[in-house]
Amino acid sequence: MKLGRITVDPNICSGKPCIRGLRFPVSRVLGLLASGETKESILKAYPYLEPEDIDEALKYATCLAEEEILEFA
Repeated sequence: MKLGRITVDPNICSGKPCIRGLRFPVSRVLGLLASGETKESILKAYPYLEPEDIDEALKYATCLAEEEILEFA
């Protein structure tokens, strides 16, 4: 599975997976969802995020949970 919206760059957030090269870690998106935030509330609070970013963060988490090998674009 290729994830084109998730990037890993050692110069951004210490190499943690981030959304589209932004300094917004995937873990933050997942943490917000886990704490009960809705997709709509996240997009309102962070207008530079797009709905597809949240969808892909969830796909990333699913892949990790299934222990699949991930390819980053």
